[in-house]
Amino acid sequence: MKLPFALNPALEHLPVYQPGRPVEEVARELGLPARDVIKLASNENPLGPSPVALAALKKALRNLHQYPDGNAFYLKQKLAAKLQVTLGNLVLGNGSNDIIEFLGHALLGPGDEMIVSQYCFAIYPIVARLLGARVIVVLAKNYGHDLPAMLKAVTVNTKLVFVANPNNPTGTLAPAAEVRRMVDELPENVVLAMDEAYFEFLENPVDLLPLIRAGKKPNLILLRTFSKIYGLAGLRLGYGIAHTEFIAALEKIRQPFNINSLAQSAALAALDDTAHVKKTRQNNFKGRKFLENALEDMDIEFVPSSANFILAKVGVGREVFEKLQRQGIITRPMGGYQLPEWVRISVGTPAENQRCVKALRQILVGSKKRGHQAVKA
Repeated sequence: MKLPFALNPALEHLPVYQPGRPVEEVARELGLPARDVIKLASNENPLGPSPVALAALKKALRNLHQYPDGNAFYLKQKLAAKLQVTLGNLVLGNGSNDIIEFLGHALLGPGDEMIVSQYCFAIYPIVARLLGARVIVVLAKNYGHDLPAMLKAVTVNTKLVFVANPNNPTGTLAPAAEVRRMVDELPENVVLAMDEAYFEFLENPVDLLPLIRAGKKPNLILLRTFSKIYGLAGLRLGYGIAHTEFIAALEKIRQPFNINSLAQSAALAALDDTAHVKKTRQNNFKGRKFLENALEDMDIEFVPSSANFILAKVGVGREVFEKLQRQGIITRPMGGYQLPEWVRISVGTPAENQRCVKALRQILVGSKKRGHQAVKA
């Protein structure tokens, strides 16, 4: 039946974001116990949430009949102290996706342009196109951002530039000098959104916070999240750090009570659990190295990663994804990112990493025996 009313015409060709498949859905489909299915698809923390955060969640359950603090005062206060910024420098979102939408509503409309890199996070262009803006895609360099080329792509119509560093889905890290040049040379009437969802996994990250503390770059906003290193993806909590006047504008777009009380309580506690963060970082470093060594041993090309996942060129990505899934291992096929030969594998626990490598080795050896050539690095 055709709808009797008109829809936003931008919806006609707008793709639907496809997240990693949930464990429960795959278990039902395969007839497996959920405990036998592992998920290495969505770059989640394999160690789970901080035990301190879980304890805070249990305590917060008794107050679910009350609305949350609409301004998340205590969480903002603790975040501000940790980052050495003011409360006015922070805006909270229902995941980083929320902040991305804030930026779209604040800056983009028909005739405006937004610049992204090839292989960028899928949500950036979806938001821009929904608002009628034009998306300028700059070709990637070694699967990562070509920041000098992105600077050259700026026109009088450019309103927003997105740079994810490290980048999702490729895991690439932009050179520090190029990041600083981008920040310094981007016209002040163009906003630079640095998506730093994987910032805490870096050993020596480029620190742009001093520019925001000093109020020197009102066109710069940093996006961070509690979903990755803090292991709170299920509670959906991200935040933006920017000039106070810019944040004040974004607050006008933010919906009331967008951060629920459970997310606020868990995040407050998680910020204090530095031991859990350290343990997560160590697990990620060792696990990523294990996966890299295994892929090299199997002669599989991969993109060197600075995040908590690895992009691997396995042949027909969708086919390998489905074979792994039949063994209860969920990865992420990359056809939707114009990388049909690749799958993205999140770093798991040591046991999960070993299980994934064993299954991948069996699948690729089986392909060779049937006459299919494995991809070489």
